Amino acid sequence: MKVLVAIKRVIDPYVKVRVNKDGTGVEKANVKMAINPFCEIAVEEAIRLKEAGHASEVVVVSIGDAACQEQLRGALALGADRAIHIDISSLDLATADSPLALEPLAVAKLLKAVIEQESPQLVLLGKQAIDSDNNQVAQMLSALTQYPQATFISQLKYDESQSERPLEVVREVDGGLETLSLTVPAILSTDLRLNVPRYATLPNIMKAKSKPLTVMTPDALNVTVTMSQMVLDVFTPPVREAGEKVASVAELVDKLKNKDKVI
Repeated sequence: MKVLVAIKRVIDPYVKVRVNKDGTGVEKANVKMAINPFCEIAVEEAIRLKEAGHASEVVVVSIGDAACQEQLRGALALGADRAIHIDISSLDLATADSPLALEPLAVAKLLKAVIEQESPQLVLLGKQAIDSDNNQVAQMLSALTQYPQATFISQLKYDESQSERPLEVVREVDGGLETLSLTVPAILSTDLRLNVPRYATLPNIMKAKSKPLTVMTPDALNVTVTMSQMVLDVFTPPVREAGEKVASVAELVDKLKNKDKVI
């Protein structure tokens, strides 16, 4: 079974994000970047499937400029076998600082083209990226490919003896947990409780430098990237005012009614 994992380059989750001076996006110069945490969980799960003998190859793919190759090499150091970089640096939108520089539908179309070339039996994605928080690509990709999907999975089992539906997943829903069985090929998006990603060892980091990394463009994949959204302004949320202490319920009601006008 071949597993394809999509990853995204984002600002490290432990870095304080700042809006740039012209208000077009967030400051990325000299800022530490990392694999999106949800995507890292997807990579870890794919590697575990390979270690268990269920996956024969793990391929990671990322869309962005040349800088995202750093994260692809990081995924290779974790245990992936090959990497694919879809280079969008030639597109005008690729130079924008906005997290909406490439819309989810465009990402899904590019991933669909990669799936058609690679023919994986399983596609893993993080449920959302921590920069734009759209939570849309997996669902859109499922619609485009007509593959079955399961989102927000917190458990995954693969049983080859179940020829019709070898995948069993547990996903988190508002009312609790839902268990699904799926045919393959399938598309899964990973949640935080699925696993704890490993750290790359120094020997594996060195080995990752020699692992194959293929560079493609949207044109080579016969995908035309179009934009339907425009970021008008990016700004820091206003600072919340300090609260007030009141001596009695009557005083609280008076303030809510006469000062804040909420009752």
